[in-house]
Amino acid sequence: MRLFCEVLAAGYSYHTKPFRTEAYPGVGYYLFRFQSEGSAKALVDGKLVPVGPGDLLLYKPGEPYELRIEAEPETSGDTPVASGDYYFICRGEWIDAWWNERKRPQKLSLPLQDSLLALCRQIVIEHYRGKRQYKEITDYYLRIFCLTIDREMKEHGVGTETGQSFLAQRMRNYVEEHALESFKLEDVARSAGLSLSRAVHLFKACYGSSIMKYALQIRLAIARERMLYSPMSLEQIAESSGFSSYSYFHRMFRAHYGVSPKKYQLEQLTKTE
Repeated sequence: MRLFCEVLAAGYSYHTKPFRTEAYPGVGYYLFRFQSEGSAKALVDGKLVPVGPGDLLLYKPGEPYELRIEAEPETSGDTPVASGDYYFICRGEWIDAWWNERKRPQKLSLPLQDSLLALCRQIVIEHYRGKRQYKEITDYYLRIFCLTIDREMKEHGVGTETGQSFLAQRMRNYVEEHALESFKLEDVARSAGLSLSRAVHLFKACYGSSIMKYALQIRLAIARERMLYSPMSLEQIAESSGFSSYSYFHRMFRAHYGVSPKKYQLEQLTKTE
């Protein structure tokens, strides 16, 4: 017997002004929120905690929820904020069974990879496309997303705080938090209390990628999201996504995606129309 799963709402939110929402005494359905860029604060285990790129928030029915997106304290109130996230509201026996397989923390730090962002975007696209005849496509994409979370937890120790995986996760968190800035390998190693050579080796062993290559993937992923969802020009996107010049961004984007940024943007926007 196939277990029921339904996506009730799915979308992408990009905030450039302070924002706040809450659900007390609790949310009515399962709520997933994946931070793709920028920062926010959310209620996790009864406390408001920082949320950054790669952080996934998970709430089951009845759990209180609060989200705040604020300007940094040192900036003026007129300074726009920048925070992007995907959200899914769902229900069903399949989600019930998946949730109860193990203890689900309200906040997980996941790798900000193209594959994960592509899954999020596909859930949103299919939700808008398939409200009638092909609605099940959205539900199956959500199942893939949930199983991908489980794989990350198992293969990379996501949600654990022991041993080498914890040190590697601390470095990954540092890279994700500072990907849009200029940093050195020594800074990443220092964040985990490791020597440079040990940090480089451990990161490669745990994630199959060099530190700087992972930072580049994050910058490209964030730039791609902004190309689809923000009004900025390609030059502005390149600069705000951590690239030293548009020519460098153009070269790296073409090498990674096989097309120029402009062509990619036009193709993707045409698909969603």
